Amino acid sequence: MSPAAAPSPAPGSRSTAAALKSAKVPVQTPGERFRAEILRSIEKFRQQGLSRPEAVRALFPRTVLPEATYEDVITSLVSGAHVLFFGPSGAGKTSLAKDLWTIFPKEVWAIDGCPVLDHPLSVIDPAIAARFPPCPICERRFAPGGDPTKFQPGAVDATQVPATFVTLREGFGYARLQGSSEVFPDHLTGNINLRKLEEVGDPMSPLVLEPGKLLQANRGFLLVDEIGKLPLGTQNVLLQALQEGTVTPAKSRESFPGLFVAVCTSNLSDLDNINDPLSDRLTSLHVGYNDHHADNVRIVALARADDPTSFVPEILADAGVRVIEAWRLRMSEDNPDIGEVGSNRTLIDVADRTAAIAVLAGHPLATSADLKAGLVHAMRGRIRARSGDSFRQNEKRVSEFIDQYLDAALKRSAGVYWCRFYRGVLKENKADGEALVGEGRRLKDDAELQTQLAADGPNFPKFRGFAKYVADRERPPAPLTPSATAIHVFRLLEEYSLFTCKDEDDDDAPL
Repeated sequence: MSPAAAPSPAPGSRSTAAALKSAKVPVQTPGERFRAEILRSIEKFRQQGLSRPEAVRALFPRTVLPEATYEDVITSLVSGAHVLFFGPSGAGKTSLAKDLWTIFPKEVWAIDGCPVLDHPLSVIDPAIAARFPPCPICERRFAPGGDPTKFQPGAVDATQVPATFVTLREGFGYARLQGSSEVFPDHLTGNINLRKLEEVGDPMSPLVLEPGKLLQANRGFLLVDEIGKLPLGTQNVLLQALQEGTVTPAKSRESFPGLFVAVCTSNLSDLDNINDPLSDRLTSLHVGYNDHHADNVRIVALARADDPTSFVPEILADAGVRVIEAWRLRMSEDNPDIGEVGSNRTLIDVADRTAAIAVLAGHPLATSADLKAGLVHAMRGRIRARSGDSFRQNEKRVSEFIDQYLDAALKRSAGVYWCRFYRGVLKENKADGEALVGEGRRLKDDAELQTQLAADGPNFPKFRGFAKYVADRERPPAPLTPSATAIHVFRLLEEYSLFTCKDEDDDDAPL
């Protein structure tokens, strides 16, 4: 078994540099550790019977992206690259970056008390120290008489170097930076607190150093959101760290180690603001919207899984997704005023707003009118308001678009829903389909018959099969009953599908 695959000690375990050297504990860059973890995870999924593409997708259970994007991301990281995710606003760039932090291996051996988590072997082994220089604080700490000019890794007593197995967390091996014009270089480098220096009197005391984002990320992971919004001077600080693996805090004459995996994001409109040398240090990967309807539906389902009480019938939720997909096909992603109207966030908002509007209207089950209001509310809410006139113009554009495409979306969604049932359950038996429709039409407006349906019994056998299908597919929350939900879905099918099943009623066909 390789050292990387050996069982890990429990977080908080203590040891010494001597014991770690004897155990041949590996010393790796963050990129090397990330590579090993990705390959280990893929192999684990392969052993569970998944294909390679399935294993790669399994690394990202909360992110829905085109398969080629997953491959690009994994290939880049396994090669040791830093990455820049660029694409339209709301396409899932930041969510993908957060998923990478979830995958990133988070346990490391560190010198006890080191503010930047130096590896214990970096202060006792000259070869390791040459590749991973310890910070000035640890050099002073383990130098004879505290004189850093006398620090010699080969002369340090390894039994006196305390080590702790730590879990990386925010501020210690993980740092996130939100790009803006107000992020100055010292936000990244950190600084020496002069007031604390006066109190302590030791410029190399850990109490004096205030680590910036780059030092907080040392030995771990740095997420830079909207990197193109950073001032050029701040970008140059990041560039130095990526080039040299070192960071010099403000008001300090000493450089500290700054090794990390950098994952950055940028909207399309900010790409030109990233300076060329920094861009050259990043592998650019496009993260766009999904082309497949089923993927967009899954994005909504994943986002709403944590709120089982907020219910929207599948036909309506599906139609809402189709309207946003139609918007994406016909509107420019680069328009800053309406660029986010077609985002993944809007996809999710449509379902959330539709459910909220239904509750406020006193509707146990959302209607097509609730969906229309939810679309208007969600899409209008994503318009960037630069002026009253421009907002009203874009608001009109959104309303006219919904009027034009909603009915077609509902017909497509209802048609697909009915076809799945007709082909999958009824096996295209025309007589059974006609019998079901007949029972449904008797039930839909008759409260007494609906009461009979809700009770167990032999009546309405075809519709009971349909109700079971709807309940299994929709999973309506209490107090909604399967029979009431099925009748509501039947009404939608009667209005929009006319119980016909056409070959063109497939998921990915555009409106």
